[in-house]
Amino acid sequence: MRKVLAALLALLVLSSCSFGEDKKEESPPAPPDLSAPPAPVAVRQGPFASGPVKAPRRGALVGAWIKPDALTHVGRLAAVDSLQADLGRRLSIVNTYRRFEQMVGTPSDKEFLARGATLMVSWATGDNRSILDGEHDELIRKQAKAIRKIKAPVLLRMRWEMDRPNLRATMWSGADYVAAWKYVRKIFQEERATNVSWVWCPTAEGFIRGDAPGFYPGDDQVDWTCVDVYAGERFEPIGDLMGPFLRWAAQRPKPIVIGEFGVAKAWGSAGRAAWLKDAGRTFKANPQIKAIAYFESDPEGNGPNKQFQLTGDKAAFRAFHRLVRDPYFNP
Repeated sequence: MRKVLAALLALLVLSSCSFGEDKKEESPPAPPDLSAPPAPVAVRQGPFASGPVKAPRRGALVGAWIKPDALTHVGRLAAVDSLQADLGRRLSIVNTYRRFEQMVGTPSDKEFLARGATLMVSWATGDNRSILDGEHDELIRKQAKAIRKIKAPVLLRMRWEMDRPNLRATMWSGADYVAAWKYVRKIFQEERATNVSWVWCPTAEGFIRGDAPGFYPGDDQVDWTCVDVYAGERFEPIGDLMGPFLRWAAQRPKPIVIGEFGVAKAWGSAGRAAWLKDAGRTFKANPQIKAIAYFESDPEGNGPNKQFQLTGDKAAFRAFHRLVRDPYFNP
């Protein structure tokens, strides 16, 4: 009997030890290996019909949004000039944001165009259903005339990131957005604003969730496909973050512009530099990507996971500098 009890006691001890091991906390996941080559994605090789803003046959154009100290003519020029001086090259694309009622063709717009840059206008149009009700026809016609008047090819991102959940109150649905897109484009055609390349630009997260494709207006309506992709809340290789978008875009005969990309300061200088190095390799591995634009800004009120300015971060800026000086990004 004593031997039986001893054996039972040993089993209980073993089982309790095993149970305790099962309850141990798992080790935190290892950071992603950003030194590995980017995963290949089947992409179209081109050439691509891209509207008035022509996609380079080889390589990709480089641009940026640079937040100025003041949203004035002088402030905008100074911000772009400062970054260009630090990079030792001119930007091929200057991204600029406009509210619905703000017209294209400001003095700084004209100055950038005179220097040979292409404007990428990120236009925050309003409520899609009010657009379809005709409430903003006069404003839309005014913008079409303003863009026509500058007589230079323009990349127009009509309500970029339309798939964001926090915009659903004004976007309503994918069907509403598509109808509004076609409505606005028809007005531009009526006003003979033929110098516009229409850029459809959702978020990388929208493709991860799966709802972004529902906002696509159609191949006959879009000149460039686009995606905004950030290592903000999630520090993953850029190829993983925008992989679902790239697989979707490969089915369409359109060039791609990375409308905004950035890596947050929260990930540290070394991490940011590694992410940017990997981004450069990923862009070059996907020849459908014909333009990229960094988001050089620390938006006010955002936490550390949404601060993306590279200036002042020596290691990260050095990595970006190497990227933009690569001959591939100077087609």
